[in-house]
Amino acid sequence: MSRRLTGTRLVVATHNSGKLAEFREILAPFRLDLVAAGALGLPEPEETGTTFADNARIKAVAAATASGLPALADDSGLFVAALWGAPGIFSARWAGPDKDFDGAMARVERELCARGARTPESRAAAFVAALCLAWPDGETVEAEGAVHGQVVAPPRGTRGFGYDPLFLPDGHARTFGEMDAAEKHGIDWGRRIGLSHRARAMIALADRCLDRPEGPR
Repeated sequence: MSRRLTGTRLVVATHNSGKLAEFREILAPFRLDLVAAGALGLPEPEETGTTFADNARIKAVAAATASGLPALADDSGLFVAALWGAPGIFSARWAGPDKDFDGAMARVERELCARGARTPESRAAAFVAALCLAWPDGETVEAEGAVHGQVVAPPRGTRGFGYDPLFLPDGHARTFGEMDAAEKHGIDWGRRIGLSHRARAMIALADRCLDRPEGPR
């Protein structure tokens, strides 16, 4: 049986305000007090893992050790089939040190066009997220989630962050960049279903570590 989270204070191991906002939206029913690693002045550890799970674990353990509090981290990215899975684990690095995701999305489009991938069928993609909840004593619990769809051009919408404007999830007419938070995550805690990769991973983690949420969402 996985370890349960006690108390309400939880560090989110990120310096990305968009990612912190998403965790606050997803975890709102649990009434947790979330604080970003950046707000605590914690350094960003070097992400030396070879998988999303590796990097999520590195970040969560570093934040939990430094803060003395439980810490939640994710590592996530976009896999594009025609690009042999790129940008994949390097999704954030494609945006560079300035977090230029407009430039990263433009690169995805250039590379797809260079390979002749111009039809919806040739632009299959998936968002993948790995989560890790770590305690200061080093214990961890992990979960993953994925959502499939396609890359659209040009990117659509100004909501969300990262590659959201170019990702159209299967069965939907709007990109993640066009959806509000409730639509993007699509969480029904009662039925344990969600739309976004991060929501699906969080549902799996919550089932193992968190008490039941308060009220429907």
